[in-house]
Amino acid sequence: MSTTTPAAQTTPQDRDLGKVKLAWTHGGQVARITLDDGKGNVLDHRMMEQLQEVLDGFATAASLKLICFEGAGRHFSFGASVEEHQRDAAPAMLRAFHGLFLTLRDLAIPTVAKISGQCLGGGLELALMCDVLFAAADAKLGQPEVVLGVFPPPASIILPEKVGLARAGELLLTGRSIDAQEALHIGLVYAVHADRAALDAAVDAWTVQHILPKSASSLRFAVRAARVKFNHVLSNFLPQLEKLYVDQLMATADANEGIAAFLEKRPPRWENG
Repeated sequence: MSTTTPAAQTTPQDRDLGKVKLAWTHGGQVARITLDDGKGNVLDHRMMEQLQEVLDGFATAASLKLICFEGAGRHFSFGASVEEHQRDAAPAMLRAFHGLFLTLRDLAIPTVAKISGQCLGGGLELALMCDVLFAAADAKLGQPEVVLGVFPPPASIILPEKVGLARAGELLLTGRSIDAQEALHIGLVYAVHADRAALDAAVDAWTVQHILPKSASSLRFAVRAARVKFNHVLSNFLPQLEKLYVDQLMATADANEGIAAFLEKRPPRWENG
């Protein structure tokens, strides 16, 4: 007769990687990822590396049913680091950033974004990648890259899939931010809640009612099925837009001028080329 006993199921461990915090809730069925740089939760190379490390760890988390993204403090995220948009840094920055989207695609684990305060640029792109977006009433969402003379590759693909080409085109071309109620009106967010406390409570209640009773395996098949077109579009066009950005956009004077003007806190002097 064997004297060995079955190994106890290990409980996932919370982690603090510095700019990214990981907390496991609901008995390890929900992974709560918090962006936290102590300021505007800017997605710089360190935060992207830490996010990638956390996401890679989910590959063997068979019981994980939901990934929830949120920002520490008042804001979700001001976006990707503008300094890392400069010509020499842009290729590595885009490669790392886009790697997060492809990893989320391959994991096919349901995802939620809890948005409060500013959710701009790369921060909104990360939220857009999620299956369901919830917002607090103070949320401001926008893709302001065109104001800097550049464009957002993931949002250029994902935003039209979420809200339609006409509305997405207007937001991408103007770079304007919208409030939570407009985001709800155009179908970008699922629900708006009065404040951060109400947002946290609502997302938890939604999770308990709609996610936890279901099979983790079946949820992943449901994500793959619901996103079959979305994933095809993302996979085929994201590399094209990354190449367009790096090889053509960053060769223009105005793209470099827009980034420089922002960093130098002055109006841009466009050459229109």
